[in-house]
Parts: sequence; structure tokens; C-alpha cells
Amino acid sequence: MEVSFSKEIESLRLGAGDTFHGEGILAITKALLQSGVAYIGGYQGAPVSHLLDVMVQAKEYMDELGVHVEACSNEASAAAMLGASIHYPLRGAVTWKSIVGTNVAADALSNLSSPGVTGGALIVVGEDYGEGASVIQERTHAFALKSSMCLLDPRPDLGVMTRMVEEGFRLSETSNMPTILELRIRACHVRGSFQTKDNVPPAISTRALMENPAGFDYMKLAHPPVTFRQEKLKGEQRIPAARKYIVEHKLNEFFDGQHKDLGLVVQGGLYNSLVRSLQQLGLADAFGNSDIPMLVLNVTYPLVPEQIADFCIGKRAVLVVEEGQPEYIEQEIATLLRRRDVQTRLHGKDLLPSGGEYSVEVLATGLTQFAAGYLPGPATEEARRWLTGNGERRQAAAAALAKPLPARPPGFCIGCPERPVFSALKLAQQQIGDVHIAGDIGCHAFGTFEPFSMGHSILGYGMSLASRAGVSPMMQRRTLAIMGDGGFWHNGMLTGVQSALFNGDDAVLLIFKNGYTSATGTQEIISSPKEDTKFEATDKGASIVHTNQTIENALKGLGVQWMRTVYTYEVEQMRGTLTDAFTSDFNGLKVIIAEGECQLERQRRIKPWLASLLKKGERVVRVKYGVDEDVCNGDHACIRLSGCPTLTIKDNPDPLKVDPVATVIDGCVGCGLCGANAHAATLCPSFYRAEVVQNPKWHERLFNSFRGTLVRALQTA
Repeated sequence: MEVSFSKEIESLRLGAGDTFHGEGILAITKALLQSGVAYIGGYQGAPVSHLLDVMVQAKEYMDELGVHVEACSNEASAAAMLGASIHYPLRGAVTWKSIVGTNVAADALSNLSSPGVTGGALIVVGEDYGEGASVIQERTHAFALKSSMCLLDPRPDLGVMTRMVEEGFRLSETSNMPTILELRIRACHVRGSFQTKDNVPPAISTRALMENPAGFDYMKLAHPPVTFRQEKLKGEQRIPAARKYIVEHKLNEFFDGQHKDLGLVVQGGLYNSLVRSLQQLGLADAFGNSDIPMLVLNVTYPLVPEQIADFCIGKRAVLVVEEGQPEYIEQEIATLLRRRDVQTRLHGKDLLPSGGEYSVEVLATGLTQFAAGYLPGPATEEARRWLTGNGERRQAAAAALAKPLPARPPGFCIGCPERPVFSALKLAQQQIGDVHIAGDIGCHAFGTFEPFSMGHSILGYGMSLASRAGVSPMMQRRTLAIMGDGGFWHNGMLTGVQSALFNGDDAVLLIFKNGYTSATGTQEIISSPKEDTKFEATDKGASIVHTNQTIENALKGLGVQWMRTVYTYEVEQMRGTLTDAFTSDFNGLKVIIAEGECQLERQRRIKPWLASLLKKGERVVRVKYGVDEDVCNGDHACIRLSGCPTLTIKDNPDPLKVDPVATVIDGCVGCGLCGANAHAATLCPSFYRAEVVQNPKWHERLFNSFRGTLVRALQTA
């Protein structure tokens, strides 16, 4: 059961004359349907996850329109879908997360860009850049440059963003270039409204099939010797055609201002922050009207030399506002101005930081320096007062605190099935010694934080086993690679397992089988629990029976000979299995599958089920764990082995003891890890397990009444 997007799906049905209200990424999703897209694919990841999630859940409506939607195994397979647009007049869109996804898709994109496309090909990339990002800090711009793909960076306004989707398809068809639509975190989550249009069923679709394939055309293949001709076409025909379309359809926006001898050239995605910064200098009003003329680049590649030159001619200075490094746009503008002998002074990274997110404060700092050189007076002083005031407010807030706030790194969810495995690994290393651990992208990357602090490298989704290949031959002790089931299907099976088996590597692979690609929003994968999976009562409460053996079968098919499947919450058994893997006489790849359903999905499953049982008046048992404060000795080894947010400390009720005691607070989901750790590590016997029975049977009520009476009698004796 994934997160439901029923409300979002309804908004996709809006027609001409209706008004859409909502987030930017859902507006983009609606715009794709308005543009007559024929097929959509992608790999989920913030901040564009909802695009694919909504489309997948809207399958019934997509079938009505004849739109094919496919959740791909990785970004490379998504990019390869765009091959449909090489020969056929099919509009296709694919989506993925930022530079890390584009890296995976790079080979397919290069081979798509060389022959070019006939139908519009749109790549929606969530540019996850800045302080709120979860990936390496690089930019998609470089891929647009090297492969000659148009790059759109729309102003964060829903009307502009949806228009850029439609224009992006037309731009792609006019220039025969794939088009990237770059959506920053700000744009994906900006809220607003726009007037919708009717959705356009594609002319060729799943409801209107093609009878015959296209004829053979060697020029449509990315294959020598025609690749040399294709490279010439990029410069001679495609880029000029794209530039002509950009100018004729006014894709870039010009905003005039009273200080006509100055100018600002800004990436479209930074427009809102730039205007807010100008307001702090008194150089823009509340409606966004700027005193300094602006050229807003909704298309950041290719730039139009004549458009840039015309904007800069006659100005004393122009500031290029370009987030991230290298400064591709600034360098290109500098080159084309010099070639035309335009002597306007050009500023950019000399006043603004070379890297990092361009927040309002960062932009205001750079603009203050720009204004100080060309617009001295009250505006500069007002901005400096605002910046100084912000600094003083931060200092005042810090001074009001008795001490700095503790660090709050992200961590595993409460009851996460992956936490007990790291507890077991911590215990195993006490016995066998420290091991080299190759980490991976996914929820298990939280194991790099305290209290576990495990992992020596993270080199790509599903790449952990491959990344230890150079370490294993150099270590006396076997190495460990960790990946999730999402990473296994994304890349790990081929780049890791197949390679390790082919080379006869002696290593240990730990696969977390939680049933979903959890870190990207718990989307289903080929090894997700079946829809007809049944619940059963276990000593851990309501659980499910996992019947999907796809990963195990795939590993057997590849030739894995040493394989163990362990229930993750059994810490002692997991520790023993890990120890066995590192000390076994078997020379070859050893795979441990840690099975335990994602706790978020488990709760989504069992809460409605339990609520239905309670509504029927049926018996329901809820497991609760706690700590006996009279027994706890205040050592807190349990916390150091767990890291669960619900296992914390409180003041010792015994006035003769000064050490605080452990306690389990509200929020506990009853996974049992605290008790399992105490058992596996032979800690103090302070943990207890209780069962809360709702709608008990008559004999349970009678027994409980008798037991209560006996306890009270003993207490008064």
C-alpha cells in the first residue's frame, strides 16, 4: 500500500476554464497531459517523486487518454524510453532526481542527442541543489552543454512553468534536440494557481496504435560514421533552430526598470529569490517590479547571443546571477560580449559565492556590493541595515539559549527494520574486529550517523559491492557491502553481484529487503510484498507473511552459493549470521538478506486493519515495551546500541542514585529491538514486554480481575 494520491489524480482531470491550485510539481504533471504526451517514464526521487507516483496511480485515467506510463528500474532505462521519439512523432517525458540520476542516464542521453529526435522529448530533472539537498552538489547544466540538449530553468510561477512544458516539447521538435526541464526544490514546492486547458489525447497512443514501424534510416542511429555528421548538425542546424524558436516565442523574459544603465541576468529558477533580495535594497516593490532591468533566462542553454548583446549594450554593468559552479552562463556571456566588442562590465562570481545555495540573504549581500559600486545611496544603506539586523537577531537568538542546540542529523524511522541490523553488526565487530564497510544510497545510509557511525564510502545507488572491489584484495579481513532491495534492482545486481561472482571475489553482501524503494517514498518494486499478502499474529504484533522470493531467486540464478535470509529484528541471530559470514571457510561471495518490511508501510497496512477489527468489536493485542526504572542501572548501553528516538532517558526516581534511567516514550511501535539488543548483548534485565488487549474475551476479563485482586492483596500484606 503506497501513499494515496487520489486528490492529486482528480486535479489531472481539470479542463479548459478550470483553475488548478497546488504545488509546482503537480502542475508540471498536469501540463504534460495538456501537451499531448504519449508516454511517461522515470525513476522516483525528490523533489520530483510525485510526478511519477501520481501518474502510476492514475493508470485508469492514463488508459483513457492512451498514455503509457512506466516506472523504470533506473534512470538509464527511463532515458532509453525516449528512443521512441527518434523515429516517431511521439511526445515523451521522463523524470528523475537531479545530477545523480542524470549521471546514471548519461550514456542513453548521449546516444539520444546524437541522432536527435522527431517527436518532442522532455526530461524533467529535479535539481536537488543547495542546503536542503541530499545529493552531491553538481549541476545538470554540464550535460546540456556536452550533449547539446536544450535546458529550461523556468521562473517559479505556475503559469510560466506549465507554459515551459508545452514550449519545451515544441522547442524539442523544432530543433530536434532533447529538452531538459530543470526544476529546483523551490519550483517543485512553490504553490500557486493557473488556468488549465483540456488534456490532449496523443494522436498515436495505446488506444491508437501504429500499423507499421518506421523505415530504416541509418542517420537515425548513434553509430559511426554518421555520428560525425550528427555532430555537425548540432552546430549548423539544431542550435540555430532552437535559438530562433526561443526569440520568436519569447521564452526568455525581459523586465524593464528605471536604472536602464544597469542590468541583471538571472536563471529563471532564481527569480523569486532575486526579487525578494531587491526588495531589501528598496529596488523592487511588493509586486516584484524591479528598478534594475532584468533578463530572466527561462532557457539557460542555448543562450541567444543577439539577445544577450542587445540587453547589455549601453549599460555600465550587468550582474549575472548563476547558482552553483562552474559559472557556465557567466563564462559564455563574457565570451560572446567580447566577440561583439561590447564593453559592458560583467559581474557574477566576483560578487556572489562560487558555490552553495543562493538564498535571499546571500543574494542581498552580493547585490549590496553591486549597488554600492553603481547606485550609492539609501538603497545600499537600507540593505546593510537589513543584513545587520538579521545577524543581530541570530546572535540574540543564540544568546537566549543556555547552550548551542544539539545536532539533529536525520535517522532511521521509529521501528525501522534496518536499525537492528546495524546493532547486530556493531556487536559482531566486537567479536571479529572492525571491517571495511562499503555503504550505499538509501535509508541504510543513516547508519553512517551516531550511534553506529559505519561506512567508508558511498559511490552510487547500488554500487556498494562494486566499490569494495579494490579494497577486498588488500585486506586481511573480509569486507562488507550494504545495499537495499531498491539499490539491488537499480544497479547492484549487475555492477555488484555479477561482477563479484565473475571475478570470484571473497566478500560479504548485506541486502536490506524491506519490500520497497523506501528512501524515495516507498514506491513498489518487483520484490514488493504481493497484494494478496496475509497478516498473521507474531510475537512482534501484527505482521505480514513475505512470499516474494524474487531477490533470492535472482541470486540463485546468478550462481550465489552462500546465502542466508534472517528476520531483521532477531538481533542475536543476525549477529551470528554476520559472524559466520566473516569467519566461514567458504571462499566466494556470501549474501545475507535482512528481511523486515519498511515500518512506514507496515503501519499503513496494519492501522486500518486493526481499526476495522476494533470497529467490529474483535480482540486486538498491541505490544508495548518499557524499562523497569527500579532495575535500570543507568549504564545506557542499550541506547548506544539502538539509537531509537523512543528510547531515551529521564531523571532517576531513586533519590540515592544520580544517573538518569532509560525509558521508552510514546511513539514506540513495539518492534522489540530494545529487548532484543539487551538479550544479544547480555545487558541488564530491565526491559519488559507487555500486551495491551482491547476487546478482551470474557475469560481474560475474569482472569485479569482475579490477578488484580491478588496483586492488591499482596501489596497491602
